[in-house]
Amino acid sequence: MGGLEESVTDASAGAERAADAGRPRAAIVVNPSKNGVDRLREAVARAEARQHLAPSLWLETTVEDPGKGQAKEALAAGVDLVIAAGGDGTIRSVAGALRGSGVPMGLVPLGTGNLFARNIGIPVNDLDDAVVLAFSGVDRAVDVLVADIRRADGSLESHASLVMSGVGIDASMISNTNPDLKKRVGWLAYVDAGLRVLPTSNPFRVTYRIDDGRHHRPKASSILVANLGYLPGNIELIPDAELDDGALDVVVLQPRNLFGWLFVWRRIAWGNQLRKSALGKQLLDLTGDRRRDIVYGRGRRVEIRIEGAPEEFEIDGDEFGSVVAVDFHVEQHALVVRVAE
Repeated sequence: MGGLEESVTDASAGAERAADAGRPRAAIVVNPSKNGVDRLREAVARAEARQHLAPSLWLETTVEDPGKGQAKEALAAGVDLVIAAGGDGTIRSVAGALRGSGVPMGLVPLGTGNLFARNIGIPVNDLDDAVVLAFSGVDRAVDVLVADIRRADGSLESHASLVMSGVGIDASMISNTNPDLKKRVGWLAYVDAGLRVLPTSNPFRVTYRIDDGRHHRPKASSILVANLGYLPGNIELIPDAELDDGALDVVVLQPRNLFGWLFVWRRIAWGNQLRKSALGKQLLDLTGDRRRDIVYGRGRRVEIRIEGAPEEFEIDGDEFGSVVAVDFHVEQHALVVRVAE
C-alpha cells in the first residue's frame, strides 16, 4: 500500500506542477527587513487565487544585493511579472535589472520615502491595494536614467535612477539623516537633516554640459538630474518633468546667501505652481522672477565634473558616497511598470 500511496502522491504532485506550468507566474523580490512582509504574503496569495496564477517565486534581498541579483534570477526563471516590495533602494535595484527586458515590474512600497511609487500614483499607505495594482494594473513604459560615476580613486560604477539623483547639499542631507528618526516620521527626517547641514554647507565649483551644448561653470550648492518632478511632501521641484518623454531634467541650485535660499524656496513652493497657467506666468514676469538662484535645463545627456574635493552623491534618496564626475543619459521607455488605468 505504501508504494501505491507514494505513486498516487507523486502523480498528484506531477499533475499540479503541470497545471502550474501553464499558468502565469510572478516573482516577489522583497526586503525582509521591512514591516508588513507577513501581510504581503497573505495579499499575494489572495491575488494568486483570484487570478488563477501559479504560486509566486519569492526572493529576499540582502545587504550586499538589494535586488538586482534577485531580479536577474527571476528573469532566468522565466516569470511573467516581477514585483519589487521594499523601499526606494529595492525598487531601484530591481528596475536596474529589468530595464530593457520587457518584463513588467509591479511595486509594493514598504519604505519611508517611496519616491517613485508616489510619483506614479502607487498606493503607499495601503499594502492590499498596492498588491492588487501590481498584479492587475496596466503596463506603462517609462524612462530610466543611467548614472555612470567616477570616484576619486578612478574607479567607475553604473547605476539606474528612476526619480532623481544629486551632487552636493541634497546628498549631504541624505547622508546626515537620522535613521531612527526616519523610521518614526518618514520624509520629515530630511527636514531635520537639512536644518543641520545648510548652515555649514559650502558651494563647490562644477562644470556641466547638457547634450552637445556649451559648458557651464557655476559655483553651486547642488546639481540635480531628474526623471520625475516631485519631492517628498508632494513638493513639485520640476513642473514639466515627464517619466516617458525621453528627456532628463537638470536643476542647478546656486544661491549666494541665505536670501538666495529664500528665493529658491519661493520659486519651488510658489513660482512652480504659478507657471502652470498663462496668468501665473504673466504675474511672475511682472514681478521680475529672473534671479539665477535656481537654473533649469533639459536634454538627453548631461556631463558633470567637480573641481576640487569630491562631493557627496545620492540616487533616488539613497546615499552613494563621494564622486568626482558623473555622466547621465536617459534610456527611453526602457522599463515597464504596472500602474492604475
